Amino acid sequence: MAEKSNLLPRPLYAINAGLDAFAQSLRAQGAAVTQVDWSPPRVPKLHHTGQGIDIEAANAEACRRINAGRPRLLGLGPARQVIPGCHDRLILHAGPPIAWERMCGPQRGAVMGALVYEGLAEDEEQAAALAAEGEVEFAPCHHYHAVGPMAGIISPSMPVFVVENQAYGNLAYATQNEGLGRVLRYGAYGPGVYERLRWMEEMLYPTLQAALESIEDGIDLRALISQALHMGDECHNRNRAGTSLFLRAITPALMRTCPDGQRAAAVFEFIEKNDHFFLNLSMAAAKALLEPAEGIPGSTVLSVMARNGTDFGIRLAGEPERWFTAPAGVVDGLYLPGFGAEDANPDIGDSTVTETAGFGAFAMAGAPAIARFVGGSPEDALETTLEMYEICFAEHEHFTLPALDFRGTPLGIDVRLVAESGIRPRLNTGIAHKEPGIGMVGAGVLRAPAACFEAAFRAVQRW
Repeated sequence: MAEKSNLLPRPLYAINAGLDAFAQSLRAQGAAVTQVDWSPPRVPKLHHTGQGIDIEAANAEACRRINAGRPRLLGLGPARQVIPGCHDRLILHAGPPIAWERMCGPQRGAVMGALVYEGLAEDEEQAAALAAEGEVEFAPCHHYHAVGPMAGIISPSMPVFVVENQAYGNLAYATQNEGLGRVLRYGAYGPGVYERLRWMEEMLYPTLQAALESIEDGIDLRALISQALHMGDECHNRNRAGTSLFLRAITPALMRTCPDGQRAAAVFEFIEKNDHFFLNLSMAAAKALLEPAEGIPGSTVLSVMARNGTDFGIRLAGEPERWFTAPAGVVDGLYLPGFGAEDANPDIGDSTVTETAGFGAFAMAGAPAIARFVGGSPEDALETTLEMYEICFAEHEHFTLPALDFRGTPLGIDVRLVAESGIRPRLNTGIAHKEPGIGMVGAGVLRAPAACFEAAFRAVQRW
């Protein structure tokens, strides 16, 4: 008798809701299965607000606007000159609003470092006193059309990228990426940190700005993200392809506009050796894509998802000025030598703007190598993306995944679907040391906390 063949076609991807026995049977036949702990919906299904607004239509319009966005990198400038409302005593930070007294260690460390870098304090001790005495204004980056990775600090002198969504005309901002290790965004401070920041201000920024000014219409970031997703990035914690594509786009202009060959080479090498350089660009692009969706009455799609290391916060497109918060989660991660879970600060950073815009961890199916950085396996990466379709209203038209037959990435986190399914967004992230001044200790994965989504859904029920 001929050997029995596998009855299921390969590859087969399945989502099993409910009894795990069905998932076990499919796995035995070679299928990749995402198991969802499902029970009948615990909340009423909402189609209209109390005022009669069609939620489905509102969410469709929000996702249409995000899909239609065309973020392009136009240039750079000091934060105080290009970010509306920025002033010499303003420090922007990642996540929802927070006072100095509640800031976590790495965010405090980054604030202290920024105040020394700005010349507002002679040392970190004096910087901490200034912050504690109310001599500095703190505000979320998101309140100023900006985003910042990890601690997310933007101080007045820091050069920031300027990204325009050419479909709608709105601008978004993000700093230049310092690299990994002992860097300000992970809460580190000290002479080496300040030396790098000043080199970025005095050498990297003007060199890149001159090159960008010579490129008509700037650099198409949507196209770069789309290509990077096809090359193994997810454009949050894996940016090797995106950084390479950016270098390919900027280098001819860099060579034409920089009169000093050694300086041009130093700029090229700094970016080439920093695989995460593209992260800040992808974040600014995501912010530019999401803001036109804000202010659509009745939309239950997220326009913001961010963390400050103490709180995790979300905002809805239908109520964009209101934060819903919960305690920041604990990251399940891989640690650098000499560090462990006991050293880790809770989840931190604005970089979840990437997942909110339809890539990052939501695109992990196309970035199996991310498992080497944040833990897990290629199968986990695939299952993450498949599960996230369950809580998203739509799929992206321009960000597609070859591993899923070029299916669009999950787009439009819908608090109704989170409430109905009990599935929370999956995230991947770096890990900062819980004490100020130390820096990066690892990277990992986690889910967004339930409480902020539950609060947002209760608010939607009262609309």
